[in-house]
Amino acid sequence: MTTTENLTQKKRFRPADKAGFGGVALGNGFQHNADLECLQAVEAAWNAGIRLFDTSPWYGLGISERRMGLFLKDQSRDSFTLSTKVGRLMLPHEDFKMEQSLWKGKLNFAYKYDYSAAGVRRSIEESLQRLGLSSIDVVYIHDLSPDNGDMKDSYAYYFEQAVNGAMPELTRMREEGIIKGWGLGVNTVEPILHTLEVADPDIFLSACQYSLIKHDEDLNRVFPKVAERGISIVVGAPLCAGFLSGKDRYLYDGTFPAGVKEKLNALQRVAKNHAVELRTAALQFAATPDEVSGVIPGAHTADQAVQNAHAFNAKVPSDFWKELKHEKLIEEHAPVPNK
Repeated sequence: MTTTENLTQKKRFRPADKAGFGGVALGNGFQHNADLECLQAVEAAWNAGIRLFDTSPWYGLGISERRMGLFLKDQSRDSFTLSTKVGRLMLPHEDFKMEQSLWKGKLNFAYKYDYSAAGVRRSIEESLQRLGLSSIDVVYIHDLSPDNGDMKDSYAYYFEQAVNGAMPELTRMREEGIIKGWGLGVNTVEPILHTLEVADPDIFLSACQYSLIKHDEDLNRVFPKVAERGISIVVGAPLCAGFLSGKDRYLYDGTFPAGVKEKLNALQRVAKNHAVELRTAALQFAATPDEVSGVIPGAHTADQAVQNAHAFNAKVPSDFWKELKHEKLIEEHAPVPNK
């Protein structure tokens, strides 16, 4: 049996539920959010049926993990799926300042990149302590991508470090039963495709690449490759960091790429024609492909969390999707809900 056949037949971990909750806002992404408000958001998501939760040491430099764990630590550990990330180690630092930081409020940690085997083990142990939990289900190697300007010109170096360190170490941890699966959590497709060539991942968090605004690269380049191996995709930023739900921002760098506002206006027009809430359509679109095992919109209030949770199950008329394809607002072969 060839190596390819072995990889294809492997049973890989997938979350039980596609509807999830992302932890960027819990880390004071874009604005400072109160502890109580964030805790209520996680509780509201749970009460609305959400059982897939994603966080990272990077989100608020530890703040998101602490806030998410404050609620999840009291739930039965086998009742939810939790993912976090590795690649940055937190370093104690009184009120660390970052230029043009996504994270607002007081930061009591700095960070350094570390994609080594030892760095992975240390990062996971520290995440467990911040979360107050006994185990993590999925670990993503975070921001190992050429678009990460914070790495400057060191992407190739860090990717090689991960190939020799983080990737085989996470495979060992999966085989030891410490985690259930691992992959990359990145904002571009190239690192995902490269990792498929050099390692044995189970699941990828593909952020910024599968939404009503932009989805062609994941659909045409990534989905066919992961399907061959039984690997799944968790969609991050399905609302483009709030762009598709009414926020005046697009993703994370503070810019609006050419054409995105015009496309939003066109999507809003079609949604209005069919009395469809765009948030609902966006989340259902992201969740539809067979290759997708999770969708993780963020929230920092109870109302946002409930709206996101309910959106996954709301009715969207089939004519809405037909008009989007007729207007060439989504790819002709993009899967759409059939409810």
